[in-house]
Amino acid sequence: MTTANNSIFNFYCAGVYEGKIRFTDDKVMHAKVNARRRTQLQEDVLDDRAKYVLPLQKIREALPHYRKAQWNGDRVETENGEIYHRHITYSDDSGRTSQVWAKREDTAVDIVTLDGEIIAWLCPNRYGMEIIVREGLEKLTPLAVYDDPLLSKPAYGVNDLGTYLVPMRDGVRLATDVYLPEGIEPGTRLPTILVRTCYDRNGRKESFMRWANKGYAVVNQDVRGRADSEGELVPFYYEREDGSDTIDWIVSQDWSNGDVGMWGASYLGYVVMAAATSGHPNLKAVVNEVNVGSPFVDTVRRGGTVCSWPLLCWTLAQSVGTRTDFQVFAGITVDPAQAVDARPIRDIPRQMIGKASGPWDLWSEHPEYDDYWRGCTHSERADQIQAPMFVISGWYDGDSAGVSETWRLLTEHDVPNRKIWLGPWEHGPNRARDLKGAAFGEDAVVYDYDANVLRWFDRFLKGVANGIDEEPRARYYVVGENKWRTSADWTPAESAVTPFYLGSNGRANSAFGDGTLGTSAPAPGSAPDQYIYNPEDPVADAGEREPENRRTIELRQDVLCYTSGKLVEDLTIAGELSAILYAASSAVDTDWVVALSDVDEANNSILLSSYIVRAKYRRGYDKPELLTPGQVERFDIFMPNIAHRFPAGHRIRFSVTSSSKFVAFPNSNTGLNPYDDPAPILATQTIHHSEAYPSHVRLPVLRA
Repeated sequence: MTTANNSIFNFYCAGVYEGKIRFTDDKVMHAKVNARRRTQLQEDVLDDRAKYVLPLQKIREALPHYRKAQWNGDRVETENGEIYHRHITYSDDSGRTSQVWAKREDTAVDIVTLDGEIIAWLCPNRYGMEIIVREGLEKLTPLAVYDDPLLSKPAYGVNDLGTYLVPMRDGVRLATDVYLPEGIEPGTRLPTILVRTCYDRNGRKESFMRWANKGYAVVNQDVRGRADSEGELVPFYYEREDGSDTIDWIVSQDWSNGDVGMWGASYLGYVVMAAATSGHPNLKAVVNEVNVGSPFVDTVRRGGTVCSWPLLCWTLAQSVGTRTDFQVFAGITVDPAQAVDARPIRDIPRQMIGKASGPWDLWSEHPEYDDYWRGCTHSERADQIQAPMFVISGWYDGDSAGVSETWRLLTEHDVPNRKIWLGPWEHGPNRARDLKGAAFGEDAVVYDYDANVLRWFDRFLKGVANGIDEEPRARYYVVGENKWRTSADWTPAESAVTPFYLGSNGRANSAFGDGTLGTSAPAPGSAPDQYIYNPEDPVADAGEREPENRRTIELRQDVLCYTSGKLVEDLTIAGELSAILYAASSAVDTDWVVALSDVDEANNSILLSSYIVRAKYRRGYDKPELLTPGQVERFDIFMPNIAHRFPAGHRIRFSVTSSSKFVAFPNSNTGLNPYDDPAPILATQTIHHSEAYPSHVRLPVLRA
């Protein structure tokens, strides 16, 4: 291979030309383009603060290794240990054919070669695929996805109008930036894409500006209490009204044609869902990625519990100042284990960051589902949703419970233009093909991710008849099969919800117990299983939804394991899961944690889906009712989506326990206010699985 350090590449982000990149022996040089005039600027050293996903410095450092590699065969391993698999090809009108090499076991920074020579590096991501490519060879790379004649083209510069302080109905003003296409005909009224963020509107402004390159007005706003906006951060509570008020402001502007779309991911996804529940008639399109769900479903009080690390890392990061402290968020300057063990619960922020947290204090003042929580819960107003919504998430998204909630509400209220993509992705979707030892295949990362987001906006904001609304409603990736499928809806009609019943001879404790799982109904008089739940010795699992190996966890006597026999043929499931437990406790309140896993021939038990619920909310969050000790109760437990193939020879396992330390603070079993840190007591837990009490997990078995 002959890649030279002085090679010059054209740089594109989301299909927008960003200038030229040149590698020298010790520097990356970047000749930018003027954002407004689109004129080429002078070359300078790449700014270390540039917020590009493509790791240009690392590429420069690894050039000698790429140069020595022989780009042929099905697999290439470079001298520095990077692994690439042969992937797809592209051809141009002159008959040349390039080869894409998919990076494995790390973030997908893929390579394109032509006749054994590297012509491009690229990195797909939620904000738009980034690629550097030799000039004139663009059509031989995944940039070809942007050639769709019906896709909005980057025909404009960007006119940054600056910051406005937009008043909300209570007088609080929110910092709001406006970007318009430069070069648009004077007096043109434009459709608008609105982004409302808690992470500082300047953090990703260049990414959002690229919609302005393509003919949209873009409004980029700090939510109240964050960055340059006024007011106090009260997570969730004001987002519906503030979103609606901001849309009112947009449609009153002389550059607006009255049609508004919204994009959001994570907390920003909660924000767009909240705005959708306002029923604002001018909200015409929503893209909702990996969205945080309603607080009692997903984030603050998941299943009615009090969330621990996933909530703490976010809340502490927001509470250090008005701008997010990402060192806290990532668990770098605050140790997760120390944080979840700190007591009293009310004072954890003071112990971890040296100051109080307004949101944490607020939540502790509302231990039960009251008007505060109702104001934050999507289901209270889901009948108002009208906007077409494109939902995107992954099986390993820590907020997949929120995504499942969103899709259930869209389905229950039959929002007509709804679409869902579900991939083998984490909370940061579409960036890797392998996770925690699980290999998903080359197709796990797609090159048309941001192009399809743009297609959604083009269809519903510009009226482009591009057909995205006529395509199958659901696109999902079956892990194990490592293949994308489509269906007319989610859960697929091809999936048959099948009960798998729990069984045992009364000794299902641990993976070495006698717990069984099968489709035959339980026999009369089947002996129940028991375990002792000690809140001072909780299960310490990973706390995130990931393909965690639960093999060690399932050695515990307080984890009941119900396992099928070895499968004689492959079994594929696709859809939403649920479980029905018939259980009793010696305590007046407790928690149930359920999990589904795939057990291989070596007895590795790989997590697929799990959820946690607080017993006293079994009749609804608004109807708390303590248990009568020893009395059998039915618990209907939702579990997040999955599409997975169990290979022949593997076994299906369903487990039950009462704690998940890094998901929720352990239930004290007392029924008292958890924020008061009541002294914990032991609880004897009983899981029934008889003809009268047929506990089971409902799996959506794919028939074809």
